[in-house]
Amino acid sequence: MNHSRADGRTTDSPSRGGAAGVPADQATVRRSNLALVLRHVSVYGPCSRSAVAVATGLNKTTVTSLVNELQARGLVKETGPQHAGSVGRPSVALVLDGSGVGALGVEVNVDYIAAFATDLAGRVLADRRIGFDAMGSSPERSLDELARVVERTVADLDRIGIAPAGITVAVPGLIDTTTGTVVVAPNLGWRGVAVAERLSQADIRADIPIAVDNDANLAALAEFTSGVAAGTPDLVYLTGEVGVGGGIISGGRLLGGADGFAGEVGHVMVDPSGESCRCGRVGCWETKVGLAALVRMATPDRAYGIGRQLVRDPEERLAEIEQRRAEGDPRVEAALAEVGRWLGLGAATLVNLFNPRVIVLGGYFARLADRLIPAAQEELVRLSITGAADRCRFIASDLGFGAASRGAAGVVVERALADPTAIAIRHPSHRGA
Repeated sequence: MNHSRADGRTTDSPSRGGAAGVPADQATVRRSNLALVLRHVSVYGPCSRSAVAVATGLNKTTVTSLVNELQARGLVKETGPQHAGSVGRPSVALVLDGSGVGALGVEVNVDYIAAFATDLAGRVLADRRIGFDAMGSSPERSLDELARVVERTVADLDRIGIAPAGITVAVPGLIDTTTGTVVVAPNLGWRGVAVAERLSQADIRADIPIAVDNDANLAALAEFTSGVAAGTPDLVYLTGEVGVGGGIISGGRLLGGADGFAGEVGHVMVDPSGESCRCGRVGCWETKVGLAALVRMATPDRAYGIGRQLVRDPEERLAEIEQRRAEGDPRVEAALAEVGRWLGLGAATLVNLFNPRVIVLGGYFARLADRLIPAAQEELVRLSITGAADRCRFIASDLGFGAASRGAAGVVVERALADPTAIAIRHPSHRGA
């Protein structure tokens, strides 16, 4: 029988030490070994049990027991005989399964809510975005809408037999990840908003763990694992939304800082005499390069906060800007030149601080990269430490506005790979001793 834990996960039965009555130290070792085998299969599969034993250093009997348990949890499956060209009986190949286990990432941003779901093997199960005016809505109304999107997506997964292993919510702000609370999100007007607590009251299973994290950090993880700069150990990701956030990968690891607040690059002051920012200060970088700044300069009649407007997805705003650009509107070209210049100025500071090899431009930056990158690169070269800019380049993301929700789902997958015991037993007859 499963029992809910404080963090929302389940164990197979109650015990004082570990899962299934195993003493704590043995449970920890087994959990670690399960993760070791699962990760090997996920990276190197199809592979045989013997190959897993050789690669991990575990004996064959232990590997067989671990594989049986991973099969019971629906995480590994057999694909048939594997012929390696040698004489003798062919071995049975193992591959990552996870077809019945889902990972859900959702994002709430200024003008949309997005959801992205995969199974643990990476098959995309849901990818949707709806226009929503979170900037003009109360936190309560925004959370209600977010809960509806989560409920709908979880219900869709349930209909196809997928059990979510977790939900991660991306929010553009400073996040207390231990409690799932948004400390402050200036562009949403949120302060001290308990996102995880609200979603725990939604119409979804109570044992689905819910986490909350910064949108730029999650997007940076998505870029690092599956984006245009995948595997680059030192990169900076810039969100390119109404607000501008940064996710920093340094030495192959996400840079979080002492409180997890690292990367709030949009609120670095670049112009002491500039525009007021929603954070309460003046001249923040995002007031120069955020989508709201571009819209204000390129299509002033459509600026955020001007009159009563229909809720518009950022893609719609960009389509209008591109249309006016194609029609030769000089305001659009001037706006793009101005944004590109300020983008390079701020990026020069990031290059001097973090020495990345790549600056990945997300959101609307990616959509308009052909015009923004040349101006930004020129300013970067002018202001960076000699040599650093020569070894760093801008590159446009191909993940669009879904990078954060994709990264959020990826975090769920990573946690499942790191702790397979968090996934409930589905086929008890396959479980090993």
